Amino acid sequence: MFQVFVDFIGESGLSYWLAEPINALQLVMIAIACLLIYLAIAKGFEPLLLIPIAFGMLLANLPLSGITDEPFELVKFIDAPGGNVIEVVSNTVGGLLYYMRQGIKLGIFPPLIFLGVGAMTDFGPLIANPKSLLLGAAAQIGIFLTFFGAITLAGFDAQEAASTGIIGGADGPTAIYLTSKLAPHLLGPIAVAAYSYMALVPVIQPPIMKALTTKAERQIVMKQLRPVSKLERILFPIIVTIVVSIFVPSAAVLVGMLMFGNLLKESGVVERLTKTASNEFMNIVTICLGLSVGSTATAEVFLTWDMFFILGLGVIAFGFGTAGGVLLAKLMNVFSKDKINPLIGSAGVSAVPMAARVSQKVGQEANPGNFLLMHAMGPNVAGVIGSAVAAGALLSLFGK
Repeated sequence: MFQVFVDFIGESGLSYWLAEPINALQLVMIAIACLLIYLAIAKGFEPLLLIPIAFGMLLANLPLSGITDEPFELVKFIDAPGGNVIEVVSNTVGGLLYYMRQGIKLGIFPPLIFLGVGAMTDFGPLIANPKSLLLGAAAQIGIFLTFFGAITLAGFDAQEAASTGIIGGADGPTAIYLTSKLAPHLLGPIAVAAYSYMALVPVIQPPIMKALTTKAERQIVMKQLRPVSKLERILFPIIVTIVVSIFVPSAAVLVGMLMFGNLLKESGVVERLTKTASNEFMNIVTICLGLSVGSTATAEVFLTWDMFFILGLGVIAFGFGTAGGVLLAKLMNVFSKDKINPLIGSAGVSAVPMAARVSQKVGQEANPGNFLLMHAMGPNVAGVIGSAVAAGALLSLFGK
């Protein structure tokens, strides 16, 4: 009986963790996963994706579960009478999360997330104020500055630097999509960093916004946006898809799905499809994406110096992205008759609608009667398009 107990312990995860030092690091990863779950639930840090990512991380670091194992063929050679050899092949099925990860590896889940985002997004503020597109574009400067920083400071290659820089776009699905294509070995750390910093937008942005603007600039009241016709709303996703696909073909899959979802919404004739895309379908893909990404964050991948560089560079990316939008808005005010409140430029980092709400909050601190939310939504949704285009450009330049 005692031997049965010893054999049971010998085949358990406890003996596996004690076998090699690297196995003990899985305990650290489980602790990190639990911390992320706590932050998502107790502090509200991007819970919709951080909870699935953290739980996927937890599952991937549990020993001997086989949940992330790849399928393989087992070949046996058996001697038969007469000197013949019989070849016996048995196929072993892979783990659940291995098959779910194919949705990332094949580039399926992130574009489907964009479809759902498009079905929930109102591009009206951007259409009403096309200058917002410039602010959304300026906020992508953090991506490219961080790209060069990752090469010079961290010694990353071009693919790794591009995947790290895209964190500055503040768009999780875009970061996941680009990293899965260029540097899949960094997928777990970059996804965790991207969503963690997206949750920290209300903490990271306000000090930068206040440092780059005067109180008088933060008090600027902008003119009310003009009404946008239904025809404009319908034509917008079609035109954007065509233009982006012609100039940056690699961005077509992300922008195309984003605009397809928006066309469903704005057409007004496919209410069932719109509701499905923005609710049930979006939720299902979000769960699959989160678990799949989390399952890539194993101890040997996550607990490296690269992770610390990625976390540090992610802050730089967000900071420069925020500063880029604010500074361009200040520059535009030099030449514009209708003044722009520079605070809305910070919303160009694409964290919809959180970044726009931060612009509103900081603006009301300076002028309680000022309402910047709808104005900030213009560069905010422009940032979604901008980050997708930036990802497409990086993929064209450095795709293997």
